[in-house]
Amino acid sequence: MRIPFRKMHGLGNDFVVIDARETPVAMTSTRAAALADRRTGVGCDQLIVIEPSARADVRMRIFNNDGSEVEACGNASRAVGLLLGGTQTIETLGGLIRSEATNAGVSVDMGAPRLRWDEIPVTYAMDTLEMPVGWEELENPVGVNVGNPHVIFFVPDCDAVDLEYLGPLIENDPLFPERINVNVASRIGPDHLKLRVWERGAGLTRACGTGACATAVAAIRRKLTGRTVRVDLPGGPLTISWPEGGNIEMTGPATLSFEGSFEDADFPA
Repeated sequence: MRIPFRKMHGLGNDFVVIDARETPVAMTSTRAAALADRRTGVGCDQLIVIEPSARADVRMRIFNNDGSEVEACGNASRAVGLLLGGTQTIETLGGLIRSEATNAGVSVDMGAPRLRWDEIPVTYAMDTLEMPVGWEELENPVGVNVGNPHVIFFVPDCDAVDLEYLGPLIENDPLFPERINVNVASRIGPDHLKLRVWERGAGLTRACGTGACATAVAAIRRKLTGRTVRVDLPGGPLTISWPEGGNIEMTGPATLSFEGSFEDADFPA
């Protein structure tokens, strides 16, 4: 049996998307990692499975390229929103979100940020706005959970940070029991940030939607920006809004690259 898929990306953060609403597709960490392999599989940053949901229009499962299943992915949410069209509610491990596809792109209501230390989570109580921790030159991050956990460091020049070295060091620190996504950001204007992300289980990425959301929330909390922020990632810009007392809204593009299929038996579950 051949299983169809779509290859998509959001600002260069790429996905293999499998629509399993009508025909179930078994997915395990081993199978997801094999499909994500860029040499022997289809190749992607994340593998996405769309399934039926009793709580929403669809359920979205998200696997990083190391096979780990994660709670949320903003760019993948826009890709799924583009495929579904119109306004949709999407169930994720991180909670319910809403997408709206228009001619201008795809907007996603990512819900309210979680800001307490036990919601990030970290292993002991601390202030998440000025976390009293550091790794070499990266110090005093902000902790934000937007369906998955992030720490954000504001630095003069995010391009100068050796994120390939510091990213995995911070991601796997025992302070973070669920590991952590690592963001380094620079303020380049009143409502304008530049961002690089080390993504938990995926490594350096050209774009991370939840990272952009978490970084905008961190900048707003520290009064570095207003409540609508342009976030420039290596793959391109996203617009993030967080009204006082409201939910985070992310707006940006999503693109269908090509469609294909693979033999079920070639990638055993």
